[in-house]
Amino acid sequence: MNSSTSSSEAPAEASGAAAWRRFSLFLVGVTLAGVLGILAAAYIIDPYDTGRSGLFERPGVRPQGPRTANASRGRDPAFDAAIFGNSQIQLLSPERLNKRTGFNFLQLAVPATGPKEHFTLVEWFLRHRKGPVKALVLDADETWCTSDPAMPNFRPFPFWLYSDSPLEYAKGLMRYDILEELPRRLGYVFGKNPERARPDGYWDYEPNYLNLGYDTRPEVRARLEKPYYASEPTFERDPKEGQRRFPVADRLKALADSLPPETALILVHPARYKSYLPPPGTEEDYQDRACKAAMKAAVAGHPRSAVVDWRIDRPENRNPDYFFDLSHYRQPIAMAIENDIAKALERLR
Repeated sequence: MNSSTSSSEAPAEASGAAAWRRFSLFLVGVTLAGVLGILAAAYIIDPYDTGRSGLFERPGVRPQGPRTANASRGRDPAFDAAIFGNSQIQLLSPERLNKRTGFNFLQLAVPATGPKEHFTLVEWFLRHRKGPVKALVLDADETWCTSDPAMPNFRPFPFWLYSDSPLEYAKGLMRYDILEELPRRLGYVFGKNPERARPDGYWDYEPNYLNLGYDTRPEVRARLEKPYYASEPTFERDPKEGQRRFPVADRLKALADSLPPETALILVHPARYKSYLPPPGTEEDYQDRACKAAMKAAVAGHPRSAVVDWRIDRPENRNPDYFFDLSHYRQPIAMAIENDIAKALERLR
């Protein structure tokens, strides 16, 4: 009796297992098809206007952060010059520079970025130029003085968005925020008068700092006067003389060597308040000097290159009314740096 029951249940169990396998394969297939379908839709809709698909094209993107908006701005053919860096150079105005130079500048600065992101955007901008590039302005702040050849980035950055590899771009599209961005892009493309992110990329951060009381709060103003390197020891000579290496200088030289002679390359060491300048004889001072020398040497081979150095002790960098904090200056210094850039470009004509 028991043997008869077992022999009849075995085929039923086998049939049930087979049904579950088919159901599991069906679920996997449906899920895979759904993922591939969303990925295909994202590639076609092109949520950040990278130009990889022309089916839903409309110039520009909706207002958003520069990390993603610069993919659209960087390929805009209206611009023949560009500024690269982070918040240290963000206050430079394309409009003011245009009036001084006759060029058409694009501001591609992204806050909290370093050389790895800067070179990624430079390559993206150059890759999408059909006409001659008149000038590149690069912010060479302290992040460029790293000895790490990997040039690690400290904040997330969508490198996949600027990749020339379709596979890497497609892999980058597989994220949740793309699902949120797709309907926004469609709303922008098909909207009657959609709000557009500023085409030249300029963002004046002064109102934000003023709203936070950076120009009035006594405790904030007091922080300006505290020497940043006060406890650092001093040396009669560089303790690491001849040993310092700056991999970014190698990357910069490769860029300089690749540029056509007509493209001006301007390197800017952004302004620092006096309290943030390393005192003479400290290791940070020797590091800063060696780094600047390496960057200057890297661009020296390009026939139209210049260095604008505001990371030095000068009267403007001693005026607390020109700074919000140790490294974020205000409009008077931004305009003075623009003036030096314009003069450098005039000399290079």
